[in-house]
Amino acid sequence: MYKILNAQKTAANRLGVTIKPSRLKNKKLDVFKKGVKVASIGDIRYNDFHIYRKLEREGKVPKGTANERRNLYKLRHNQECRAKGTPGFYACNILW
Repeated sequence: MYKILNAQKTAANRLGVTIKPSRLKNKKLDVFKKGVKVASIGDIRYNDFHIYRKLEREGKVPKGTANERRNLYKLRHNQECRAKGTPGFYACNILW
């Protein structure tokens, strides 16, 4: 099960949603707006910004990897990140 971090809770609150660990096998988080599920985000098989930051602190990846991966993610998913209310929007703003 994916562990939700305080930074992710804060990001979700800024967007006016709540998050819980996903019930779907390969997803990290379920996103809820006013108690209604609006999206499942993040593939559990892949890292996100917060995981890369942890790996940096542990010395398992070079410093700067988290920011580099974030920039590359946002370049690849530029359109999805701007479409408010979509799973891509929530993934971009909560996980990255």
